[in-house]
Amino acid sequence: MTKGYWITFYRSISDPEALAAYAKLAGPAITGHGGRFLARGNAAKVYEQGIAQRATVTEFDSLELAVAAHDSPAYQEALKALGNACERDVRIVEGLG
Repeated sequence: MTKGYWITFYRSISDPEALAAYAKLAGPAITGHGGRFLARGNAAKVYEQGIAQRATVTEFDSLELAVAAHDSPAYQEALKALGNACERDVRIVEGLG
């Protein structure tokens, strides 16, 4: 079974308190679906057209679990807490076989 990954880039954060509220809810929603945080924080180094911004990489045992975590009621509740506190680019990608 091919693993699934969430890759998230934070373009801007306007409300750190809302982001913290989101994190309290999102963490359990993600780990409850088997998600494992592999990297989380500001870019250590940026190359080419990159932007020095916060990023996260989360691994799941399958692409299906990654999608199910995002679509779960618990994660959707976390997104409500986040509201418009930041601009993000969230991608779910399939791992290499």
